[in-house]
Amino acid sequence: MSKPETVAASNFLRPIVQADLDTGKHAKVITRFPPEPNGYLHIGHAKSICLNFGLAEEFGGECNLRFDDTNPAKEDQEYIDAIKSDVQWLGFQWAGEERYASNYFDQLHDWAIHLIEAGKAYVDDLSPEQAREYRGTLTEPGKNSPFRDRSVEENLDLFARMKAGDFPDGARALRAKIDMAAPNMNLRDPILYRIRHAHHHQTGDKWCIYPSYDFTHGQSDALEGITHSICTLEFEDHRPLYEWFLDNLPVPAKPRQYEFARLNLNYTITSKRKLKQLVDEKHVGGWDDPRMSTLSGYRRRGYTPASIRTFCDMIGVNRAGGVVDIGMLEFAIREDLDANAARAMCVLKPLKVVITNYPEGKVENLELPRHPKQDMGVRVLPFSRELYIDASDFEEVPPAGYKRLIPGGEVRLRGSYVIRADEAIKDADGNVVELRCSYDENTLGKNPEGRKVKGVIHWVPASESIECEVRLYDRLFRSANPEKSEEGGSFLDNINPDSLVVLTGCRAEPSLAQAQPEERFQFEREGYFCADLKDSRPGAPVFNRTVTLRDSWGQ
Repeated sequence: MSKPETVAASNFLRPIVQADLDTGKHAKVITRFPPEPNGYLHIGHAKSICLNFGLAEEFGGECNLRFDDTNPAKEDQEYIDAIKSDVQWLGFQWAGEERYASNYFDQLHDWAIHLIEAGKAYVDDLSPEQAREYRGTLTEPGKNSPFRDRSVEENLDLFARMKAGDFPDGARALRAKIDMAAPNMNLRDPILYRIRHAHHHQTGDKWCIYPSYDFTHGQSDALEGITHSICTLEFEDHRPLYEWFLDNLPVPAKPRQYEFARLNLNYTITSKRKLKQLVDEKHVGGWDDPRMSTLSGYRRRGYTPASIRTFCDMIGVNRAGGVVDIGMLEFAIREDLDANAARAMCVLKPLKVVITNYPEGKVENLELPRHPKQDMGVRVLPFSRELYIDASDFEEVPPAGYKRLIPGGEVRLRGSYVIRADEAIKDADGNVVELRCSYDENTLGKNPEGRKVKGVIHWVPASESIECEVRLYDRLFRSANPEKSEEGGSFLDNINPDSLVVLTGCRAEPSLAQAQPEERFQFEREGYFCADLKDSRPGAPVFNRTVTLRDSWGQ
């Protein structure tokens, strides 16, 4: 089967934006990416980032970065810094300075008073449990709170006392007065403000009441002049409330909300709550663990910004749900690295080889291309009497179809000579610890006369190679649907125990001694690897496996 084409899939929002510009509805496109700073961004956010920034870029507009920071108890400056870094790493830059919903807290407070004065908001004394009971169900209407008909004066006084800190958390809430019998439950007197005595990372201790997401979002869009407010489908039922606030407040603009299907990727968790659980309970090494679905994790694993943007183009933007095969993401990074990653050789499980008929003290500096198709120059491999091959490339009793080294058999060393295995040296337990081989001096760059050698294996020089650590990463979850446990347990039961295998004592060719953090390579016959962003040092590199060579999705 031919490889899938990496062409951009459809985006239903493009013609909408184009029509709005053509008709003069908007003179300029302004979008926004509004993450909550309560965790690191994950691969699902990448789709939203590429969509919002991509549309603005395509149509000559602007995209704002706005932090939805209305819940200080779960927010942290670490998350803000990580989000900014991830957006820029993906290749995008927001318009002006980053923005915060908290920038608008004074205006939102004034608009809350506007609704109270218009008789469209009231202070409610129901407890959260009572409020849920009064709200009704999907099939039964809610019922009015006994505090719904308070006078404007009493509501203004109570709201002022809420703001002054006179009441404990949860004692009262400000609610919009809409319709407790509305079929859309979001219109059943939604909460505008909650009491939260919490220090805020931007506003300090100025506030002890904080606006809800629904009350904050549309008005923030309006204040920023957002033309196309794009969010995922779970907010479709919130759109009538979004529009109610804009219709009932003296906002400077009326943005339009559009919804698209969020990214669901198999073998992957994208719930920030569950990602945080993985970190807090130390199932992984942190938010940037290369097994995590966070952008920081993908970056550290060796994924490129271009590969993630390509992946987002491939899956497209529509309103239909569904699960995307993670093989598409792996295909995108393989295509990128195949074209752009330098080649190198690294022996993961070294087996020493002594070439008995090679002159002692002789060294030949062999030049191999850094890339087979691109002009990236060459790297130099010293060839001498002693070298390392991978232990898996020698078998005394070979399985069927084995084309590597066997007793009395020959293979070609990549970019070098043909060698023959003459003797296997074993330890006391019968393990092969060294091979004695001979080489054919007439096979450098040409085939031996009178015989055909099928196998080609990789190698590194013994004395000039460097020792390194290699981390073999695999999918964090062993099930395509990690949320579903066969035993009826949690997603944690689906963690793949072999998602990380650490190999020490590996041997890499000399050119890798100065590998820089995030520098990517194809280790010939092994896969694509990246020098670790945190732990790798010149002279003591640590390499993370980004992805294997085999493309199962494209087959």
